[in-house]
Amino acid sequence: MFTGIVEETGTIRAIRQGAHSARLTVGAAHILPGLKIGDSVAVNGVCLTAVSIGADSFTADVMHETLNRSTLGALVPGSPVNLERAMPADGRFGGHIVSGHIDAVGTVASTRQDDVAVWYTIEAPPDVLRYVVEKGSIAIDGISLTVAAVTSRSFSVSVIPHTASVTILGGKRPGDKVNLEADIIGKYVERLLSPNGKPAKKSGLTMEFLAQNGF
Repeated sequence: MFTGIVEETGTIRAIRQGAHSARLTVGAAHILPGLKIGDSVAVNGVCLTAVSIGADSFTADVMHETLNRSTLGALVPGSPVNLERAMPADGRFGGHIVSGHIDAVGTVASTRQDDVAVWYTIEAPPDVLRYVVEKGSIAIDGISLTVAAVTSRSFSVSVIPHTASVTILGGKRPGDKVNLEADIIGKYVERLLSPNGKPAKKSGLTMEFLAQNGF
């Protein structure tokens, strides 16, 4: 599990393409001390497993499904990436629950300056927007952000200068693609209310019933 608080921005050193997969070598510094083979690292919000670790880099495999559902397939050597190690049990929970499992790819529709902050409007598919609520949380390229506004086609976030400077979000421009992960709590609630993909049976309990019985 991750919190969406990016620890550093790394750089793609090399990409070895397979038939339907890829192996990424990612240059890093801050996250490497204590990192072990088998540990999870979020790369632009995508949970990957470190399969080898060097003095200034680590390597991870990216499977077919991940390439299809995220922007990792568009990375090239030299691309900057957001990096976060899995949350330790004794760590501070600074963001929100981030699983590292990308729901969809969104598109930066527009940006605008608002004093020191920058507003980003992100176009997203309906199956992601259904979980996006104003003042709720969403992960964009692995960054935990608060939703400031939602429409039928997009949502907006207001980003402070620190976040823009220490993540790759500050370099995003209209038309750029981003990885999106909606708040997992909404997904679980929806699933519990519609087991087997079917709407749950309506309860006979209504406001009128409660009023009639003195509640």
